[in-house]
Amino acid sequence: MLGDMAQTTETPARTPEDGPARTPRVHRAWFVAAVTFVTIIGAAAFASLPGLLIEPLHAELDWSRGTIGFAVSVNLALYGLTAPFAAALMDRFGIRRVVAVALSVIALGALLTVWMTAPWQLVLYWGILVGLGSGSMALAFAATVTNRWFVARRGLVTGVLTAAGASGQLIFLPLLSWLVEHHGWRPASVTVALSALAVVPFVWLLLRDHPADVGLAPYGGKYEAKPAPVTGAARRAVTVLFKAARTGPFWLLAGSFAICGASTNGLIRTHFVPAAHDHGMPITAAAGLLAVIGVFDVVGTVASGWFTDRFSARRLLAVYYALRGISLCFLPILLAPSVHPPMLFFIVFYGLDWVATVPPTMALCREHFGVDSAIVFGWVLASHQVGAAVVAFAGGLARDAFGTYDVVWYASGALCAAAALMALVISRPRPGAGLPAGA
Repeated sequence: MLGDMAQTTETPARTPEDGPARTPRVHRAWFVAAVTFVTIIGAAAFASLPGLLIEPLHAELDWSRGTIGFAVSVNLALYGLTAPFAAALMDRFGIRRVVAVALSVIALGALLTVWMTAPWQLVLYWGILVGLGSGSMALAFAATVTNRWFVARRGLVTGVLTAAGASGQLIFLPLLSWLVEHHGWRPASVTVALSALAVVPFVWLLLRDHPADVGLAPYGGKYEAKPAPVTGAARRAVTVLFKAARTGPFWLLAGSFAICGASTNGLIRTHFVPAAHDHGMPITAAAGLLAVIGVFDVVGTVASGWFTDRFSARRLLAVYYALRGISLCFLPILLAPSVHPPMLFFIVFYGLDWVATVPPTMALCREHFGVDSAIVFGWVLASHQVGAAVVAFAGGLARDAFGTYDVVWYASGALCAAAALMALVISRPRPGAGLPAGA
């Protein structure tokens, strides 16, 4: 009797045409989205820390900034290179397992840094372990959850989950910078590890791989049976890469997005705090400015999506990169011991421009690569992180060599000018252009 009642209220009919027997008042998809949101916020803790570690590690362990920057560059590169395969892993093993393992690997890597005594350990723990773990929770996590659990409101959910990273940066940067300044870098690393571990129970208990697991249709859609685990997805990702690499637009998009990563994650997120500290600004104040960037990049992303629906994506990218390059050339004269209005203007502008490049870049991927655009964008995103990795390393080397970051700001400004030109010369797609389905 109880079993029959449970089946009546909890499980679906056996065929997709019948659908689930009962629709809850608040759809389970929103709880899954909430867990995903919290998980991404927790992930922002380890994304916020590298820029805060450079000065403390240099002072305590006498490691060069180039050495520390190399470990950060390995982290950023693996984050990007893992991303194209993350969705394939989730299709094969399930969202819950992949995310839980990724969080555990991140916690292990962050915790092991507490006992490190040699630079190679920083590369292994922070660069490789945290890089692989965070790469498994890249944009593919939010995209997979949205695609499986939502038919209606996909745009809204995607925007909210994308904004979670900025929200997490806002929450954790001031806390981690306070810990670093008052208690040292080790408690900050432990905080990152505990934040990752704290999310694991929520993921394991509340996250489900597919609506059919709990007898529901996706939000706004019809009930469908859970598909069998997908094999060969990773092979397809590589095949699509080789086909896309034969086209000019792919290299222009990948090159410009690599410069985007170089001038955001590789440059500002990694080196802004130590550069401001060189000019006498307290670490907590510099980290607070980065947190403000996290607030305004939410606004900038939403606005850029609205613009992309109405204006040429190529021209938008050119404008974004050109303005970013000009602002970087002014940064050396804005850095000072205290925060003043021109610096606040720079921070607000950079926040608005931070990920404004994503909507037009995705739109151009759709125009040129059709049904394979999501996979192509995954590889373009990988180039973004490789660009970030190169500048994270090169920026540290330049600071060691010149004693200042000025040359880094000017060189990055010139790169942004090159990215603006690359965006303008992307050709318009021919009718019927794009990679064949299932390439």
